[in-house]
Amino acid sequence: MRYISLDAPGRAVEFGQLLLDSVRNLGDFPEKGRVVPEFADPTLRELVVRTYRVVYRVNPVRQQIEIVRFWHAARGQPKLR
Repeated sequence: MRYISLDAPGRAVEFGQLLLDSVRNLGDFPEKGRVVPEFADPTLRELVVRTYRVVYRVNPVRQQIEIVRFWHAARGQPKLR
């Protein structure tokens, strides 16, 4: 998104809002995204929004969703902590 913001700051804000809107209902639908194929961990899931992967972790015990990473798909496998 840094690249977008250099040329069109308004479009970068709009795209950031689109990414945030895509994850708003994850609390109600935690299995909405697919399991991240590179990690084969059922608690680690992702949504694909245009060219970005939104990686998130589901904690069923605490009934909590944690956004782990917003990752551009062209950058290959997401680096996670």
